[in-house]
Amino acid sequence: MPFDAPSPPARLWVPKRVLVTPAAMGWAHGAAMVERAAALGAEVVRLKADRLSGLPADYREAKRTLAVTVASPSRRRPQPIPPSADWRFDLAEGCPAHCSYCYLAGSLSGPPVVRAYANLPEILAELPPLLGKGQVTSADPARAAEGTTYEASCYTDPLGIEHVTGSLAETIRFFGTWDAPVGLRFTTKYDGVEPLLDLAHGRRTRIRFSVNARGTERHEGGAPRMPARLAALRRAAMAGYRIGLTVAPIMPVPAWEAAYDALLADCAAALDGAPEPDLTVEFITHRFTEGSREVLQGWYPGSDLEMDPEQRSRKLTKFGSAKFVFPKATMADLRRALEASAARHLPGARRLYWT
Repeated sequence: MPFDAPSPPARLWVPKRVLVTPAAMGWAHGAAMVERAAALGAEVVRLKADRLSGLPADYREAKRTLAVTVASPSRRRPQPIPPSADWRFDLAEGCPAHCSYCYLAGSLSGPPVVRAYANLPEILAELPPLLGKGQVTSADPARAAEGTTYEASCYTDPLGIEHVTGSLAETIRFFGTWDAPVGLRFTTKYDGVEPLLDLAHGRRTRIRFSVNARGTERHEGGAPRMPARLAALRRAAMAGYRIGLTVAPIMPVPAWEAAYDALLADCAAALDGAPEPDLTVEFITHRFTEGSREVLQGWYPGSDLEMDPEQRSRKLTKFGSAKFVFPKATMADLRRALEASAARHLPGARRLYWT
């Protein structure tokens, strides 16, 4: 796979409509988002009140809608996010991709529009008081070198909308000048890393690329294919970013063992010669809830993604809700094979968790 060959321009999401609240236009960051979206050809609708209205009911139209709004005090308050990081904070909510296993389905209420927050300075101001107070990397000697970690992609793919929002670059700059043991983390399926490559990141940002085996890509509509993601991974690594692999969602597709082994071999090839990527790997198996299953089958009725509760094991979350995971024997087979492949192809990587 020729990772050093010139890459074609990234395919960028272009919102069809932008709904913007008056409060969002009061922030320079929000006004800049609207200006960028308009330059791409989006229709701009200025709302008369700060409550979002006019949200499309059809999920296809919702996925093409950007709402520029202001994060309320409760929404900008960081929350614990184990096992990924000490804290999560939100630059936006919603994702423009069409993954038929979408983890956000059933988690975010209302139509799946992308909500981007204009009051970025207020969001970032919430982070310094939490330095050293987390319970994941801050409290784990094995991960203490990461410092206090802050996750920015719990409810969005920030790179997929960065060309409109500019929020990710500002956040990377913020962490790059923060003279403290801290780490910014985000996961992406997108490949438009060029605006990030020349930033003064200070190696305090880890870009985690979501990767998966061939045979699963048909469930990831609207996202770049794996060669494009791995080429972007290489460009980010060569720019000095810390790198992570989020292998997700792992599924026992036909010939899955060979397919995942080939995937991790490709990841190793993409990192060959990269200067100190400090590689981490996270393994996340496919799971769903009754709520997400209902939403996704409504959005993607023709999908052949297996979401049959009768073929799964029912597991309670720490919040008392139920999710459906692979049976114990399947899970053990997947874990054995993937961890062995990671040890073979990526011997220097730290494997953070399996879930």
